[in-house]
Amino acid sequence: MSASSFIEGDFVVYPAHGVGKLLGYESHDISGSALQLLVIAFEKDRMTLRLPMTKAKAAGLRALSSKIDMEQALKTLATKTKQRRTMWSRRAQEYETKINSGNPASIAEVIRDLYRQNSDSEQSYSERQIYQAAIDRFARELAAVEKIDENQAIEKVETFLKAA
Repeated sequence: MSASSFIEGDFVVYPAHGVGKLLGYESHDISGSALQLLVIAFEKDRMTLRLPMTKAKAAGLRALSSKIDMEQALKTLATKTKQRRTMWSRRAQEYETKINSGNPASIAEVIRDLYRQNSDSEQSYSERQIYQAAIDRFARELAAVEKIDENQAIEKVETFLKAA
């Protein structure tokens, strides 16, 4: 999907920030050449991004996932995972990479791996931070795809996690 095929008002996913709303297109004159920009608002972060249309594909800008893709990602949450024995710093780096990929299935893996029920061991501060970033990013896309609010999306994610 090319950057010019997005319609004003569409929700789009920018991997580094998550779900945003396309406010429109702008043209700016930079050093004598016209630069076409996509203007994307990330309401939750109170941020507006102006992304050159020529860089949109390289930046990973994409349309929202389909309902089928989100259902597959939700199923990932309900699968059991074995405890990994690698160092936390290495796993944390892998988790950050998965979150910033913008891929719902990868983000769901992070949520699943870091989810702790009350009976489980305590999470470290950095584990909680990464878990919260992953669940927020996933819930925003789920909410936009299913046209529900973020709290309902988080409840749906937690339902899948508890079923595992």
